[in-house]
Order: sequence, then structure tokens, then C-alpha cells
Amino acid sequence: MMRRRILGISAMAVAVALTASACSGGGTVEIDVPAQVEGGFPDELQQQLQEAAEHAMAATGATGAIVGVWAPWSGSWVAGLGTTGPDGAAVADDMTFRASRVTRAMTCDVLYRLDEKGTVSIDDSVADYVPGVPDLQDVTLGMLCDGTSGIGSYEPYLKADWIDFPGREWDPAFLASFGLGDQSDAEPGSAFRDSDAGYVLLGQALENATRMSASDLIAEYVTEPLELTSTELPDPAPAEPGANPLPGYQSLRGEDGLNCAEPTDFTEASSSIGFTDSGVTSSIDDLGRYAQALATGALLAEDSERFDGALPAYGDAPSWQTTAGGARITGSLIGQFGTTLGYSTAAFSDPDTGLTVALVLNNSAGGAAIPGYLAWELAAIASKAPAAAGQEVPDAGLPWTAEQFHTGIAERAVCPLPDDEG
Repeated sequence: MMRRRILGISAMAVAVALTASACSGGGTVEIDVPAQVEGGFPDELQQQLQEAAEHAMAATGATGAIVGVWAPWSGSWVAGLGTTGPDGAAVADDMTFRASRVTRAMTCDVLYRLDEKGTVSIDDSVADYVPGVPDLQDVTLGMLCDGTSGIGSYEPYLKADWIDFPGREWDPAFLASFGLGDQSDAEPGSAFRDSDAGYVLLGQALENATRMSASDLIAEYVTEPLELTSTELPDPAPAEPGANPLPGYQSLRGEDGLNCAEPTDFTEASSSIGFTDSGVTSSIDDLGRYAQALATGALLAEDSERFDGALPAYGDAPSWQTTAGGARITGSLIGQFGTTLGYSTAAFSDPDTGLTVALVLNNSAGGAAIPGYLAWELAAIASKAPAAAGQEVPDAGLPWTAEQFHTGIAERAVCPLPDDEG
């Protein structure tokens, strides 16, 4: 059964021009997007959104999901879908979870805020702040944020250990060492390479530069100014993600393939697995609000060049799939997506229309692509939402169809789809 609520304009700070007190001394922060109309989407469109989410749930083996979609000119839909486990209760839409790679964007927010203050420069060498990395003299903090340092990833080497010991606390320097040992020969700054180690290294550099913890930095420069009350980078001690956790699972491989019927519970784990790459915990309302702040540059100076010079997100990416500043830029949408132990997460927003999507699936078995594909499918559906009374549908369109990514999810399914969807 689904627990659903439609957010009205008074309750929905996510999709209005938001003004919040900034605890870091920066005054108020405004998110400049069109005002959200009250009410929900037409029943048919809402059903399309729900069916898309349930299709992705089946493909990943997720028992539950939380989805938020906001189209300011038309309506909104925030829903808990499915159950908290194979025999669990209904999912509530205010549950908390691990936000995965959305953490990358927040880490870059901190970098750019510190650059504006003059504490560091995005052009500073990593070697100025992290000892023992002389080979990175030509790698800048900005390159770590953009993912152009050439550093590799640690996940392929350590994921089996996380599954066996999810509560183990990891030293960020140890994590980063695996990426440093897999550095490409490409000129630093020339190409994007997906690197969790790079964002962990950036977190270390910012801690050393400020003598503050990464948790406190994200709180001071991101969550407090935006009043993201359910969002934090937790301490490394093993814990559930937040005060009202959505249980998180991963279907592990057995003799007959993935055990999709009885996924393994990874709700309790150490945030040090992801640190400043993917360690943040959050809620759907917070992720929607954050996606809008990221897309509009609400936390940064108006002349910020964070998303200038975006590079292809992968080798043969279409021109509308790029990356910069710790974010993915997909058409007119800016955000981030990925998986971490137990959860698959995505959050995107269009800075001009205010169209915003945030979601979590409570199984990480499907891989990083599926939550991104679902976000883009939902955005394509919602972009065609009819205008409410007194509103106009924005002219901007998206360079893909909902069917395109629906098919992509089916092709990447790791658990059985219903017979009519296979």
C-alpha cells in the first residue's frame, strides 16, 4: 500500500523561492525558482509517475521507495511506495536514507564557499593541503571537484569488505590510497573520470585547510543555510541513516543468482564508507530543496563559474549528458545520482522551470545508472504536466523521452520484472 501526501504551498518550501537564515554569517539564502502551485497532478499523470517508480523498484529488487516530483506550473507528488522490507510496514514519505553521490555536490559547495571567503582557492594544489601526495602537485582542488584529476576509485577494491563488515570505520586516507594507486596517464583537468577517491581526498583537503570536520563544514555551508533539517554527514560510528530510517538492502548473489526475494539488510552501516563522496543522509523533502539550490547556484556568488566548461559524462555521451562541479548536467536538469550500501538515490532540478525530482530505492543491487534513469524518466513524464488555472506550461523541453529511460531500466534489471514488463 502507498502512503501519499500532496504538499501545498505553505508546507512546500522545496519548490518556492526559499528564504532561510544562514548560520554561517552569510545572511539569507534564496532559491529563485517559480512559485509552486497548490495541489497534485491529474490522476492519469500521477499514475504514470507511480508506475515508473514501481518498475524501477522491481528492476532493482527494492521493497520500497520514496519519490518527490514538483512541477511549479502544475502540481506536485510526494509518495512513499511499497514496504520497508519483504514483510514490512508501508513506507512513509518522511523517512530518511543515505543520499549517495549527492554528497559530492555538497562537498563541492563547501569548496566554492571557502574559495569565495579566500580560505582556499579552487586552483590550489591538492599537495598544499594533503601530506604524502607529491604526485598530485599539478592536481587542483577544483579538479577533484570536477572529477578531472585522473584519480581512480576505491569501491571496486573494497565493496566486498563493506558487505561483510558494514559497520567497520574506514580511514579516508586509506580509501583514497586505492584511487591514487590507479591514476590515469591523462593530463590533469582534461577529462572526467568517475572517482570516489577524488571526493574523499577533497574532503580531507578541506578539513586540513579549515581545521574543521567535513561534517561541520557541510552543516555550516550547506545544510544550515538551506535549513535542511534531516540532512547531515554522520559520525563514522555504525548507525542507521537518520532519525526515521527507511531500511536499506542489497540483494546478494547466491547459487541461483541474486536473492531478490530475501535481500540482505544494510540499514546500519558506517558513513565512513562514503565520507565526502557518498556519506550524507537525508530525506526526500530535503533532497528536493537541495537539488533546487544546487541547480540555481543559490549558495554561491552570482558570478560563480562552477558549471562552466562541463565535460562529457562518459566516453560516447550525447551533448546533453555532461558533468562539472560535482554534479551531472542532463539536458536542463542539474543534480546527482548513484548508489551506496542499501540505497539508490537521485535528485535533479531545472533552474529555469523549477521542475524537480528526488527519489530513493531501498536496494542498491541495480547499480548506479538506474536511479539516474528513473529520475530522468520521471522528469520527462512531469514535463508534460498540464498547466493549473492561471499558469502556463514552460516552453523548455527535454532531449529524451520517458520511454527511452524506461527501456534502459528494463535492460539493466537485476531482479525479475513482471511478465508484462520483461
